[in-house]
Amino acid sequence: MITVSNLKKSFGDKLVLQDVSFNFLPGKCNLIIGTSGSGKTVLMKCLVGLFTPDAGEIAYNDQNILTATTEERKQLRQQVGMLFQGSALFDSMTVEENIMFPLNMFTKDSVDKKLKRVNETLERVNLKDVNKKFPSEISGGMKKRVGIARAIVLNPKYLFCDEPNSGLDPQTSMVIDKLIQDLTSEFNTTTIINTHDMNSVMEIGDNILYLHQGKKQWHGTRHDIIYSKDELLNKFIFASEFLQDAKQMRMIEAEALQESAKKT
Repeated sequence: MITVSNLKKSFGDKLVLQDVSFNFLPGKCNLIIGTSGSGKTVLMKCLVGLFTPDAGEIAYNDQNILTATTEERKQLRQQVGMLFQGSALFDSMTVEENIMFPLNMFTKDSVDKKLKRVNETLERVNLKDVNKKFPSEISGGMKKRVGIARAIVLNPKYLFCDEPNSGLDPQTSMVIDKLIQDLTSEFNTTTIINTHDMNSVMEIGDNILYLHQGKKQWHGTRHDIIYSKDELLNKFIFASEFLQDAKQMRMIEAEALQESAKKT
């Protein structure tokens, strides 16, 4: 679990995060959502140590990373996997070399042992016969899966995904969402996803934080969203008339079921 307590972050006179507190749960897909400029990316960068907050605490289980020593941070870094927006693969490296990169950085394993781990992760993300291919030779969806393989190759306890479905078609996005969800559940990973994809919110949103102007406006599950009366959240999630009508129909159906249950 990652616990954020009273987090604040400013850039000059601009206050970006305002007293944000939240628990990111293990074994769950924890989503950070909000409009552009709401503070999502800044929060994620604080969580992974790229930004230092002005105030507050960030604890990985019981360890406050803001007061951790250099050695403690190094050890913690080995427990963190990162899926970057656009996958961020090294163009000059093969798929195999890309996935092996974290192993070369953080382990002293033999080449054979590292190669075995690479092949295990490729199999886990349903990729075969791509070891020697370069990123330019595979599709966008395959790049995402290679990115996921690289992110999990060290068996991380914490997995960060920045816009994992960016640039993908809806069908491929669903495949990536399901893969992330399965990996999260299988390894009890604390997975944190920064996303604009409403399909992801409704499909895999186990624990959702909605930021508005740097503040925690709402939190709940994908099921809670349907019945939420938070006006700002509803305007964000159900922006189109089609989605507004769909939400209304779901609420009518739920009320009808409740009435039926009372009668029986």
